[in-house]
Amino acid sequence: MNGDAEKELATLLRAAIAGDEGAYAAFLGRTAAIVRGFARRKIVQGGVDPEDIVQETLLAIHMKRHTWISDAPVLPWIYAIARFKLIDAFRKRGRRVEIEIGDIAETIAQPEAETVSDREIGRALDGLAPGQRSVVAAISVEGRSIGETAEKFGMTETAVRVALHRGLRSIARKFGRS
Repeated sequence: MNGDAEKELATLLRAAIAGDEGAYAAFLGRTAAIVRGFARRKIVQGGVDPEDIVQETLLAIHMKRHTWISDAPVLPWIYAIARFKLIDAFRKRGRRVEIEIGDIAETIAQPEAETVSDREIGRALDGLAPGQRSVVAAISVEGRSIGETAEKFGMTETAVRVALHRGLRSIARKFGRS
């Protein structure tokens, strides 16, 4: 902004402080445009509305206009208030940035399924007693329920649970995870 605009704003603010309502309205209109441009340039990630910064800044200027020194430049004073209001808005928002999930869905990595080879499964089941091996394989490998496994092997559900627990505990010991 050039020196003429600085002088014009200072003249308008002096007249406004002296009671000229028309000058005050003109000052606020020009100041709003300046602060709006400033806020839009500074807000790059979103999460803060530039119009909120404009309104907060104009309100602060209205409340503190008596603190402006009439022979001092007005633009640095306006920018300082706007900068502090912008900082306050970012603090209120916190470190989070809100993004629509649909905008980035393609870039989110899908969790990799942990795969275990047939050889590793066979190795884990090898050290089990035949009854435990069948129960662990039916439930953990084939995905059968306790009830289905009990029916398949002619066992009670309690016996299936005991065999499963003992088999898994044995596998955990074998691979050092007690």
